[in-house]
Amino acid sequence: EALPCTPERLLIDGNYYDPRPNEVEYHTIVKGDDRYLAIAAASILAKTHRDEYMTQQAQEYPHYGWEQNKGYPTAQHREGIRQYGACPLHRQGFQLLRPEPLFDLER
Repeated sequence: EALPCTPERLLIDGNYYDPRPNEVEYHTIVKGDDRYLAIAAASILAKTHRDEYMTQQAQEYPHYGWEQNKGYPTAQHREGIRQYGACPLHRQGFQLLRPEPLFDLER
């Protein structure tokens, strides 16, 4: 919506996209970043932007190690969730922690 122009079509990396009403033509492309340079470039820009954002958010929410793990569910990230719970940036519909086993099978 903030683009200064209207694209002719959207190339979506993946197999699913939920378009907005009256949106332009779109195509979902599995492994699109392997097949199209435009998708690969957009993926790099999105990742570097997200990494910078996560580093900034680590200052406000220091318990999750985002300055290092960039939001990926590392052991440090999971431990932060166990100790401090989820914060507003965590996706609420996403299983943040693996369920604890019912039985200790290591014995």
